[in-house]
Amino acid sequence: MIALPKHTEVLIVGAGPSGLMMAAQLLRYGVIPTIIDTRQGPTNHSKALAVQARSLEIYRQMGVIAQVLKEGKPAGGAMLHRGEEVIASLPLRNAGTGQTPYPYVLMFPQSKNERVLLDHLTLNCCPVYWQTSLVALKQTADGVEAELETGGNTQTLTCNYVIGADGAHSVVRKQLGIAFNGDTYQHKFYLADVKINNAFTDDFVHLYLSGKGFAGFFLMPEAGNFRVVGNLPAILDNDAEKTFDDVLPHLRAITALPLDVEQVNWFTIYKLHHRMADKFNDGRCFLVGDAAHIHSPVGGQGMNTGLQDAYNLAWKLAGVVNRQFAPGILNSYAEERMPVARDLLNSTDKVFNMVTSQSLFSNFIKRFIVPPALKFFWKKDKMRTAFFKGVSQTGINYRDSKLNLHLSHNSQIKAGDRLPYLEIFDKKKQEKTDIHAWCSKPGFTLVTIGIIQENYLFALAKWITQRYNQTLNFFHLPPSEKNQHILDAFEIRPGQRKALIIRPDMHIGYMNDAVDIELMDNYLRDVVGFTA
Repeated sequence: MIALPKHTEVLIVGAGPSGLMMAAQLLRYGVIPTIIDTRQGPTNHSKALAVQARSLEIYRQMGVIAQVLKEGKPAGGAMLHRGEEVIASLPLRNAGTGQTPYPYVLMFPQSKNERVLLDHLTLNCCPVYWQTSLVALKQTADGVEAELETGGNTQTLTCNYVIGADGAHSVVRKQLGIAFNGDTYQHKFYLADVKINNAFTDDFVHLYLSGKGFAGFFLMPEAGNFRVVGNLPAILDNDAEKTFDDVLPHLRAITALPLDVEQVNWFTIYKLHHRMADKFNDGRCFLVGDAAHIHSPVGGQGMNTGLQDAYNLAWKLAGVVNRQFAPGILNSYAEERMPVARDLLNSTDKVFNMVTSQSLFSNFIKRFIVPPALKFFWKKDKMRTAFFKGVSQTGINYRDSKLNLHLSHNSQIKAGDRLPYLEIFDKKKQEKTDIHAWCSKPGFTLVTIGIIQENYLFALAKWITQRYNQTLNFFHLPPSEKNQHILDAFEIRPGQRKALIIRPDMHIGYMNDAVDIELMDNYLRDVVGFTA
């Protein structure tokens, strides 16, 4: 077993998807963290299933997207049933065409996400210290002292920052005394990963809503394998040990299907919670993922939200550790991510309560109101686009963040928005690329669009080299017929120009209708907090 260090810049507690993503993102900026986890190794259970487009964009930026796509399976959509009757069909494949390189929901289990991230850490010589527990935390004037236990021995590790990625029962959160407010859903539910013969031959998610309860069948990458989710019938709601065979009669009654189950790979019964931490950080300690917020599994948002918590925090923390940013930038993590978690908590709670409720009113709504409403709205392009933006998390913005500076007449795209996915024809290389590919390197990216004199482009390059070398990448897009759609998207009229500074997490931090070095320098120094 590798010996734990005595000191580390960043200690990450928890090696689930959020903790592993945090480590992977820190590594992009040359910060090697120490990661510990109480488990013996990565999970073998599938757990969370859906990877949304925004998370796939992160994997693309990291350079691991090929492996993810190879092992995952896009969902074709969702189909709502009432017994043998299909009451609504919602095709999702390519629902986000033009909005992202990945216009679908990818079924790629948590276990596989962890493996991809672990492989990435291994290639970058960053181990995980398994079977290692956090016992106590103490913040000092200079950093944090963490008491760890491994192999029956305890040791104190000092660090500058601690990331609590240790799940719903977070020891970090409890040590900090941060309240985890919310509630527990009344009913019990079950999860099962099963192989079913001749059940569904399409690639849709199948949801069954009835007066007897609900059940969902989520396709998995392996042929014939499904994640089955359902409510535990009242007759089984006792402390006796249960198996999938116990719930199978109830499941068959809800679906009106024979369900020839060949193999049960995993089965568990649990209660669902919806809770959120009062604070996402305390001093030098931060919470990400389930340690900060947990909610119902509606829409496959949980794991993705945790991945993006880490994505938001890591570049800021790395900049502080590397002495490039003033520490004040770390306050923006909670300011930006807490509203996202709160909105997600509220929306999933409402939908989940409606789906699981067995009241006469809810059953009436689900039977007679929801199906025609879904059919009507799904025919509207705007509604499908809005739905995809919500589910895929590509619609999340930080417009109210103090890290933004919007100096533009733009009304559609603003500072704080995720950088839209736009294809580009590179005239010099005579090949197609896209604006997200321009932002693939670590650091900020300056993109200027429009007619700019060559001597001023040289001045921009000189300014970047002298003041922001290796922290600010630079691309210029002159007007052309093949790229007119980009000028249109950013509302650039003939003769105008635009300057965008894209944050490392591919959100627009700065937008100006003028390309002004002094104003951009002021943004980076006074708003972002560059110190180098």
